[in-house]
Amino acid sequence: MIGRVAGRIDYRGTDHVLIDVRGVGYLVYCSERTLSALPAVGGMAALYTDLLVREDLLQLFGFPTLVEKEWHRLLMSVQGVGAKASLAILGALGPDGVGRAIAIGDWNSVTAAKGIGAKTAQRVVNELKDKAPLVMAMGAAPAPMPAAPDTGEVIETASVPTPPVPPSPGAQAEALSALTNLGYTPGEAAGAVAQVAGETPEATTAELIRAALRRLAPKG
Repeated sequence: MIGRVAGRIDYRGTDHVLIDVRGVGYLVYCSERTLSALPAVGGMAALYTDLLVREDLLQLFGFPTLVEKEWHRLLMSVQGVGAKASLAILGALGPDGVGRAIAIGDWNSVTAAKGIGAKTAQRVVNELKDKAPLVMAMGAAPAPMPAAPDTGEVIETASVPTPPVPPSPGAQAEALSALTNLGYTPGEAAGAVAQVAGETPEATTAELIRAALRRLAPKG
């Protein structure tokens, strides 16, 4: 399976790009957010990819980071969410926004994606709430687009596995880890950290932990 492509952009469509990798063109479908971040035709680009295999179709979907690719795979596991819907959600919210919406149960934010109704948005939040903290801990913020070599390359995951994403050293990831070590469930920790981070994005790890603990403290 193809896990990453890197080369020259030969063509840009409304929902995909054609990347020339040593003379072979790979058609890669992307979200609007990813497409807007890619260079113009003739520029070099690199994308992590997920291959969708159907009886009559093979499609590559591209992502700037492994974290976003993982969100795509999780979103696709939700009933009623196909590849197109997943890209719409990621394009509307970005990986950080998806994690925050799921962690705090804000399904209404998910409906900002084109073609996503209330019922589907609620399923996304309900089915992924227990899985979201792990992905959020992979990286609280998107990493820069991986650099593309001038020669172009395509990596087959069968022979060269996609490297795992290490835990992010960011404040949100550290706060999540600290709270779970204190005995809070991943869902509780992720929800509290996401709420605090949304209100004070510049907060340090210590500030996030203190504010999240106040939210998690029993009321009354």
